[in-house]
Formats: sequence, structure tokens, C-alpha cells
Amino acid sequence: MLTENEKKIIAAIQRDIPVEQRPYLSIANKIGITEDEVIKTLQELCDKGMIRRFGATIRHQRSGFHANAMVAWVVSEEMVDETGSRFKGFQEVSHCYHRNPADGWPYNMYTMVHAKDADSIKAIVQKMSETTGVEKFSVLVSKREFKKTSMNYFPGE
Repeated sequence: MLTENEKKIIAAIQRDIPVEQRPYLSIANKIGITEDEVIKTLQELCDKGMIRRFGATIRHQRSGFHANAMVAWVVSEEMVDETGSRFKGFQEVSHCYHRNPADGWPYNMYTMVHAKDADSIKAIVQKMSETTGVEKFSVLVSKREFKKTSMNYFPGE
């Protein structure tokens, strides 16, 4: 179970963190605890595996990456681990998932690929296919983004 301070800290970091010299001090002041308590609590949550990673989200369109696609792959179950390791090695891949296929939809591995343009997406996907030997895939090009947010675990905090 999370303590009240842990919930408050998680609520504070699930939103934009202030871009300033001491962002944890600002968080601490809003919550009413010390900066050291914020840092110590975040470290403990990481050590316990409750916080898996801590990172920035870049708006890819604003940074020059105008094309992206979800690529669905058919990977033999025996090759899932090796293929996933190879796919995650591509810098253009931001997400890589193994999922169960569905009736009429045989794809069991998914990658999100980002590039500057549609031709680059095609070239990257072709290289991924050649590198892994996975020949059956479907490229699902994004047409329009309706929503993209991080998970909000404690919305009322």
C-alpha cells in the first residue's frame, strides 16, 4: 500500500515536472515536505519496482519526426525473445510488445516506428524484416492523433 506522501509525490510527477534548477524542491514545497523526502521516496519507489522508469516524453512531430507507424508482426513463439531483442535495438522503435494473436488477426508482436517521412518508415521496416527474418507484417500508418497522454494514477491529488 502507498502512503499519503507517496501518492502525493506520484501525483506530482505524473504531470509535467517544472523545468528549473531544483524541480524536486518545487514539488516538495507544493506537497509540504522536504526536497530530500521527495528524492528519498522516489528512490525507494524505484528500488521497490513501483516506478519502473522515469523519463521525458518528446512530442515527435515538433522534433521533426512527422511519420510513425504501428507495425504488426507474425513471429514464431520460439523466436519472440530474440526478435524482440533485435527490434528494441532499432533507435527508431519506441515501443515493442508481444501480445496474443486474435481470431482472424495472426499478429503477435507490435512495434511503434518513428521517422522523418513515410519513405523512411518503409526503409526502416524493411531493414527490421531483413534483420530478423520476419517476413509477415502489416504496417499501420497513423493518420491522425486523437489523444496521447501519460497514465494519471491519482487524478484528484
